[in-house]
Amino acid sequence: MKILFLNGPNLNLLGTREPDKYGTATLKDIENYIKEEAKKIHTEISFYQSNIEGELVNEIQAAKGIYDGIVINPAAYTHTSVAIRDAFLAVQIPAVEIHLSNIHKREEFRKNSLIAPVCIGQICGFGAGSYKLGLIAITDYLIESAKKSQS
Repeated sequence: MKILFLNGPNLNLLGTREPDKYGTATLKDIENYIKEEAKKIHTEISFYQSNIEGELVNEIQAAKGIYDGIVINPAAYTHTSVAIRDAFLAVQIPAVEIHLSNIHKREEFRKNSLIAPVCIGQICGFGAGSYKLGLIAITDYLIESAKKSQS
């Protein structure tokens, strides 16, 4: 199983960016942690981060036929990106949206996700643990989908 983790704008600043909201782990710390978790379940993972919306769209499009699923933290693009939403609709790769903070307990504008409706689910509010929960959610979904298609 191959899973792509996509990270949107400002996540490259984790560890120093508003640690009261996002924690003190860097994105590299999270990647290393998830790589270890993925090994335990024999899953191959890749990570990509960009502050540029079009680059994230390109990665989603390029994932078709390569990755079985995507876990995305779209960050600020959660609330604004029709382009990312449309890319998921175009490639039809199962995806899970994740967030470090609980977006539903924050500013009003953060409560609306344009991405979640085209994903199999959304996980938020568990800090770096949201990445592990995203990995579990997407792999469980893919395993169950494979079982159903074999029956």
